[in-house]
Amino acid sequence: MPIKGQKLENPATGDVYEFIETAADTAGKQVKVRITLKSKGALVPNHIHTFQHEKFEVLSGHLTVFSEGRKYVLTPGEAIDLPKGKAHNHYNEHHTPAVYIQTVSPALDFEHLLETIVGLSSEGKMPNGKAGLMQELVLLRYIDSKSVLADIPLGVQKILLNTIAPLGRLLGYRAVYKKYSGIEK
Repeated sequence: MPIKGQKLENPATGDVYEFIETAADTAGKQVKVRITLKSKGALVPNHIHTFQHEKFEVLSGHLTVFSEGRKYVLTPGEAIDLPKGKAHNHYNEHHTPAVYIQTVSPALDFEHLLETIVGLSSEGKMPNGKAGLMQELVLLRYIDSKSVLADIPLGVQKILLNTIAPLGRLLGYRAVYKKYSGIEK
């Protein structure tokens, strides 16, 4: 479990996550992370959080945010709120790192998601910063911070999540790994 001030560095991308507030600090109300995003381009597909609200506040560089079919480029001092239930994505498409504060509320297991991403990357299991299909499906099915993919029909996702994801669990894939987070899901 992360603690305030702890940093995670993704060796595959060079991205750094520093915990400003953890779920433990806020009684689960939120997680606040300072992120230095060196990687370029979208690392995750467009998605929709079913339970969580996100806020991005840019400190330096440029952060590209896709929300509800529109693309925004945020610069230092700018912020955007992304309510739950809305399709979105965020990434860096510039030559300099984007440094921003990401606040996720409620916290749920967002911290463990970051630990999983960094852990898998450290072991070379996320080439180019991206997880494979099986890992993505297991993550989407079993993590508490539920998300759905914005660009794939929900019916198709439900079929994949209820057939392929359980197979992935049998093969050893997890949404949260004990070796990275101290718990397993």
